[in-house]
Amino acid sequence: MDQELIKYFLLGVVSLSFIFEKSVNFLNATRKTGRIPATLDQYLEEGKLQESKRYQKTNYYFGLISGSFTFVITLLFIGFGFFGWLDEWLRQFGFAPLALSVVYFGVLFIGSDLLSLPFDYYHTFKIEADYGFNNSTVRTFFADKIKGYLLSIPVGGGLLLVLLWLILEIGSDFWWIFWMISALFIVLVNQFYSGLILPLFNKLTPLEAGELKRTILGYAQSVGFSLENVFIMDGSKRSTKANAFFSGFGKRKKVVLYDTLLEQHTPDEVVAVLAHEIGHYKKGHITLGVMAGILQTGIILYILSLFVFNEQISLALGGDQLSIHLNIIGFTMLFSPISLILGMATNYFSRKHEFEADAFAKSTYSGKPLAEALKTLSVKNLSDINPHPLFVFVNYSHPPLLSRLKRLE
Repeated sequence: MDQELIKYFLLGVVSLSFIFEKSVNFLNATRKTGRIPATLDQYLEEGKLQESKRYQKTNYYFGLISGSFTFVITLLFIGFGFFGWLDEWLRQFGFAPLALSVVYFGVLFIGSDLLSLPFDYYHTFKIEADYGFNNSTVRTFFADKIKGYLLSIPVGGGLLLVLLWLILEIGSDFWWIFWMISALFIVLVNQFYSGLILPLFNKLTPLEAGELKRTILGYAQSVGFSLENVFIMDGSKRSTKANAFFSGFGKRKKVVLYDTLLEQHTPDEVVAVLAHEIGHYKKGHITLGVMAGILQTGIILYILSLFVFNEQISLALGGDQLSIHLNIIGFTMLFSPISLILGMATNYFSRKHEFEADAFAKSTYSGKPLAEALKTLSVKNLSDINPHPLFVFVNYSHPPLLSRLKRLE
């Protein structure tokens, strides 16, 4: 396939991906809310239901505008060869091949982040604030940005540097070596995320001794789950939304509860949510998720090895010679349909795992408090109680509320 065909193919893939995504979002945004189900009568009023729908539509229109902006910029960069122009402009400074690729990606990263900054700011301080979710200050918002840079530049930049070096030095066999490095990185992130990375952004406080902690530890012991680390995270510093999650393996495993979860739910509901999280661990979902991530990374790297030395991709993006960084950009565009399919498959198994974790909590603790917790979470977070089935299939990592309640109740 010559460079012109590749160029138009890239334009077609990017356009079709955008149209598909926004069409699915449109179906969901324009879907009627329907009547309030009997199971939510005591939790949801008509006014709150309509507010939820307005929130969904507001996010849809915001996503349409911000997504269209990115889409148009991408089309212009492909159509007019700006990706290649940037490559040629940087080459005049005499960078070595490895340094050139690193600088190239650095410029794109900074430029992309600066372009998205106004949209992120508006979403946080306008949309989320209008619906009563935002607790973040301007200082916290920009502090998070700076911390993100300080973390992503050495970590992400370091991984990128290793990848580029392997490509340039080893050739097409780079993929399996970097796959092993990536696998180790994925395991380490899962093991140390809550201990090393999360504290950079949030404060973790051990759950104080009391009835709730005794109940939690008693439940964990009853299901054969050794648990010493239960932490409260100050999620309220950014949002009123509540959540809980589990991370780590072995002695480093931790359960993290948002402080908003404790504020908005009864102790019985908190333990039920915890039972759900422990269910993920006991059912092996954490390990399966890590293994799936490693396998998916290997597939991506292998396919990349088939394209990364194709000069026609570089020429299609406006370059005048083979450029590894141009080919990686072209690959990410060409791979997007496969990525969409992999994402839908991942979401399918994730929803299945959520049902299994719910069933575990129901059988080992109680289904009623978990159902009540889900209802409260859904109403307070203005979740969509009647999403379009296609939108669920494509985007949802968790089953819709009513599907979960049907099994729990």
